[in-house]
Amino acid sequence: MTDGGDGARGEVEGAGELDNDSLASSRADGSVAENGQQSSAASGHQSESNSDDEQTGAADSVLAEPTRSRLVKAQARTAELERGPITEYTTDRRSLAGAVRVQWGIRTTIFAIIVGLILAAILQAFSAPPVFGLAAIGLLLGIGLVWVVLAYRVWVYQIREDSLYLERGVITHVRTIVPYVRIQHVDTSRSALERALGLSTLVVYTAGSRGADVSVPGLEPQEARDLQQRLKELAIEADGDDAL
Repeated sequence: MTDGGDGARGEVEGAGELDNDSLASSRADGSVAENGQQSSAASGHQSESNSDDEQTGAADSVLAEPTRSRLVKAQARTAELERGPITEYTTDRRSLAGAVRVQWGIRTTIFAIIVGLILAAILQAFSAPPVFGLAAIGLLLGIGLVWVVLAYRVWVYQIREDSLYLERGVITHVRTIVPYVRIQHVDTSRSALERALGLSTLVVYTAGSRGADVSVPGLEPQEARDLQQRLKELAIEADGDDAL
């Protein structure tokens, strides 16, 4: 009887222990399930946040592109307006007036005659025939006239955006660039011969060493006055105040 009771009690206790294990296992499974649901919810929130950030970045990019384009266009328009007054005064490469060849030809002829007469006098002192003096005059005159033609062909001037450009010289080719910030004042002059030929010379006085001024000969009077005004405006623009 006692053995039967003890066996029944042992079975009941074993059943209770099984029920407790089952309850603990079910609770653990429930906790795991809850943690999984929380992780899924957190992942969902993170995905939604990343999606919102991507949409916001795309919207900012779409809005920034037109703004950037408008800014570039505005800067280009401002640069155009700033350069406008300067480009109005610039010129292309120009040659001198054709009448300057007559002026140079007259000067060359006078020089050839004077030098030829001096040579003739020297040769006559050594009992040389006068024909050598005439030959010297003719040679110098021919060389001088060739020089006039070549000098006229290479003489070029141009008013650029930042400087006055001159190009001249037959034997020695010279290129001169005069920045507008160095220009002090600009004059026009006309000698008696230039007035007779309808020509004028533009003289540009620059800051620096003595004799640093440059001149543009062989201009028509109207052209010389126009260049004088252009250089004045550009020098004022470069210097920032009316220094002329």
